[in-house]
Amino acid sequence: MAKYNEADNTTINLISNGTDITGEIKSNGDIRIDGTLKGNLNTKGKVVIGPTGKVDGEIICKNSEVSGIIEGKITVGQLLSLKASSKIHGDIATSKLSIEPGAIFSGTCKMSDNDYNGGGATTKEKEPEKSGK
Repeated sequence: MAKYNEADNTTINLISNGTDITGEIKSNGDIRIDGTLKGNLNTKGKVVIGPTGKVDGEIICKNSEVSGIIEGKITVGQLLSLKASSKIHGDIATSKLSIEPGAIFSGTCKMSDNDYNGGGATTKEKEPEKSGK
């Protein structure tokens, strides 16, 4: 039986080249940015920053593929893929990171095998190991 209260996660939102947005974006679907966003972006889906795309702000998402420019922190729950044309000036927090030769990254990177979540990182506490006698 289908759940009617869940948002459709198959939607792709597009900010095309030549479009400038200032403000905060929240979404449940995937987002592709080929224009410019000045502000924060929070989505439960995938974020694609195209070769002409630029984000000046914080990004929180499930997966991301970057070919453009990010100036700010990016937090990715699963896989962050930096293409050869990408330029990141800010901090990265992710579970998995893929960087192609030619990508430029200036900042800190924190990787964890735990999924990062929208609204910040969630870490699962490890139980202390019990010493057996």
